[in-house]
Amino acid sequence: MNTPAINTIVVYHSGYGHTRRMAEAVAEGAGGTLLAIDSDGDLTDEGWAALDTADAIIFGAPTYMGGPSWQFKKFADTSSKPWFADKWKDKIFGGFTNSASINGDKLNTLQYFVLLAGQHGGLWVSLAIKPANVKASKRDDPNRMGSYIAPMAQSDADAAPSEMSVGDLETARLYGARVSQVAHQFAAGLSQRDARLGGMA
Repeated sequence: MNTPAINTIVVYHSGYGHTRRMAEAVAEGAGGTLLAIDSDGDLTDEGWAALDTADAIIFGAPTYMGGPSWQFKKFADTSSKPWFADKWKDKIFGGFTNSASINGDKLNTLQYFVLLAGQHGGLWVSLAIKPANVKASKRDDPNRMGSYIAPMAQSDADAAPSEMSVGDLETARLYGARVSQVAHQFAAGLSQRDARLGGMA
């Protein structure tokens, strides 16, 4: 039995380009499509339609003032429209964030994403990469931030996107691949269930 192809959308807002670069790494790992929230916090009608038909949705936003950017918040509030119709129910969800400080309250942003996914009745995918937290660990090691919920990146406030940690970007890529893998497993399970039910008809 063939497993259905997985359609993954990485929907994100980026203020200065760092979160966009992280989104590109996530999309590369997931084999997914990028969908940018614009500077006014809006998506096109085509963008909303793409999210409705996606199998997996991965949220991305920088952490500003202890939470996601207001542009992402506007997107999240507008997602009450698909929420009313259960259009994102049982989709696979993930997320990622970036900020200038080592901590910078990035965990709060990831927890916000988890709650948003939960409100939509979605299934969250954790990071599943052990933290790089020993003396020999380097800046470019995967999961140097020690996150468990999803990828966190740290970019110096005066650094260009091209100067981002290779480890942070690799963490993002690996996470995208994991979200895609989980989505495939979930879809395969549904296909097997439907096949069994069809055989009983």
